[in-house]
Amino acid sequence: MPDIAPRPTGPYAGGPPASALHVDMPPLERFGLREAGRTVVIGVVLLVSVLLKLLAWPLRPDGRGPADAAAEGTVDAFEVLGPTFVKLGQLMASSSGVFPKPLADACLRCLDDVAPVPADRARAVIEEDLGHPVGELFARFDDVPLAAASVGQVHACVLHDGREAVVKVQRPGIAHRMLVDLRAAYVGARLLQAFEFFRIANATAIIRDLHSSTMTELNSAVEADRQSRFRECIGAFGDNTTVTTPQVYWDYCGPRVICMERLRGVPMDRVPADAGIDTSLLIRRGVKVWIESVVLHGPFHGDVHAGNLWLLDDGRLAFLDFGIVGELPEHWRAILRDLFRATAIDGDFARVARGIRALGYTSGLDADDAEIGMQVAQALAPILGRDLGQLRLSDLIVALIRLGKQWGIASPEELVLFGKQLGYFERYATALAPGWVIGRDLYLLRNVFPAEVARRAAEQGLELPA
Repeated sequence: MPDIAPRPTGPYAGGPPASALHVDMPPLERFGLREAGRTVVIGVVLLVSVLLKLLAWPLRPDGRGPADAAAEGTVDAFEVLGPTFVKLGQLMASSSGVFPKPLADACLRCLDDVAPVPADRARAVIEEDLGHPVGELFARFDDVPLAAASVGQVHACVLHDGREAVVKVQRPGIAHRMLVDLRAAYVGARLLQAFEFFRIANATAIIRDLHSSTMTELNSAVEADRQSRFRECIGAFGDNTTVTTPQVYWDYCGPRVICMERLRGVPMDRVPADAGIDTSLLIRRGVKVWIESVVLHGPFHGDVHAGNLWLLDDGRLAFLDFGIVGELPEHWRAILRDLFRATAIDGDFARVARGIRALGYTSGLDADDAEIGMQVAQALAPILGRDLGQLRLSDLIVALIRLGKQWGIASPEELVLFGKQLGYFERYATALAPGWVIGRDLYLLRNVFPAEVARRAAEQGLELPA
């Protein structure tokens, strides 16, 4: 029989080496001539874009105010300035409670696809990372991308064994460009701290978070690893069969390339109202998986806007795009478990206080566990016990900052991180799950507190969905 040559694969065949999962974090505070020049460009583009919109505002027939015009000019500037600022706009759009409504609404444009890089440049990145021509790696590769975002773009392909897949490939040179932009934006954020709104919103912390998440996202091995771990954890309890995320095909992954299973469907915010789909149950199933990932497993999806939640053609819900992923240490997972237990099951916020005290917080506070627990309850229970569609992320963050001041610390950053993820659900909760109260939904906690949830559901005569 003739020899059959093995198919070419990339450097991560069988899984990435440990060294590939190291995230390089260049210092954000470094500021040289390149950053200085970029800062001037950013300032000029923002100023000109906003002024042009304001000058044209009196001629607008739609009756919208000058704040709307300025917001549109800001987003025009973001699009001109490129991927880093488009990403900042996406953050603003997904955290609407933190930013002025005109700006958050205008930034919704940043959630749309951006212009793709030419196919030959995308192919060059794939071939450099995987070490083989695209024509040898895949049976078919579509040069027209399915989608293009600020950091990369997605191309459809077919593996030699017939499996349909997609390849997510980074834009050439994007890492250096975004680092320079982030350093320039950080200087601007420090200057804006002189204004009360930006001080309350903690503008510098927003840029630091964006720097951390962007540097992590630029390591495709880390993104693919977290996606794989999230996928494995979905079925940890034998349920959650209606929720999935794409399988990673490690044989065709590299430092800037991820190859994964192709899923077909539509974003949740584009599901027709008359489709006969129980969108409320779908969202509850998705949030159940997300909460389990936060408080039990580790990696959790940190960009859960509706465009990253898809209704698949087979009726399942899929989490897509793991460019932004969080992971809390076990002690903070325990505190959040206690928080959900108190909110949904027994009202014992003193248990939450004991966990917080064990971390060294509140050590100088003249208050017992019951009093500290009451402070936590007053700050968080009204928010977790409210219709999620009424949740304002700014309310949650201000409450947490106020709580931190009571404890003598700047702010409990881990809880703020968790609160920011809750805020990503707010834009579509009202339309897809009206009246839903996340903190009191026992179904979400079935695998977190199995015995307690079963008992409470029986007491209330509730039949929890599959």
